[in-house]
Amino acid sequence: MRLISVRLSDGQTSAAVMTPDGARLIDSADVGKLLGEGEFAELVSRAMESGEKINLDQVQMLPVVPDPKKILCCGLNYRAHVREMNREEPEFPTLFAKFADTLAGPNDDVVLPGYATDVDWEAELAVVVGANLFQADVSEARRGIAGYTVANDISVRSWQRRTLQWLQGKAFDATTPLGPVMVTPDEFDPASGASITCTVDGRVVQTGTTDDLVFDPAELLSYISQFTKLAPGDLVLTGTPGGVGAGAVPPTFLADGSVVEVEISGIGKISNTVRLG
Repeated sequence: MRLISVRLSDGQTSAAVMTPDGARLIDSADVGKLLGEGEFAELVSRAMESGEKINLDQVQMLPVVPDPKKILCCGLNYRAHVREMNREEPEFPTLFAKFADTLAGPNDDVVLPGYATDVDWEAELAVVVGANLFQADVSEARRGIAGYTVANDISVRSWQRRTLQWLQGKAFDATTPLGPVMVTPDEFDPASGASITCTVDGRVVQTGTTDDLVFDPAELLSYISQFTKLAPGDLVLTGTPGGVGAGAVPPTFLADGSVVEVEISGIGKISNTVRLG
């Protein structure tokens, strides 16, 4: 199953399900809210049978989960990225948080002020939580995954390097594109080694596979749930493969007008133009 969140021509937002004959609206404001509905399966089934069809060229694609209560991110979680940053493979996940207003749509421009320099890309697999999880073991956490989507953790390295804490370089508003769809676990399995790539202006800068993760999605959700409750619609970004600009020799960063695309096989592609003030 493939779900999306859209803004309609009248300004209203809606979740929708992709069917063989196009997208159909679901009676819920977005995918995050849909996951919290007690009648989730019934609402999706009803939409697939009789939901209003929409033309995706006539709607705005939103972050697939526009307003999560929690966004947790894992750094240094691909073995290739750990090596390029000259780090040791971590014993525990390296975590930081984002806010809901850091999210952007899968095709939105990413706009940053002039003092945000050394802007970098980070192609990521994002996990959408589908159940209440607290002190969950790995098996329970795996059952609590609603689906997977694509993210780009665009990072302002000049701010990230100011302290040992990464937050300020990771939390500029509307700088984390997310989407275009959420794919449910019956159709996508990270352990199969899905390819993940990032291009900048058509040049491939990152390639990796999701089986290179140090901590897989279920392990991350289980670990996080030991100290904070996770709820339907929460997001966990699982880290980036090797090939970030900060790891290049010499370091290479995004310019005004750079087009950054992230694609994960089996899910889809997000494409965003960076605007630097």
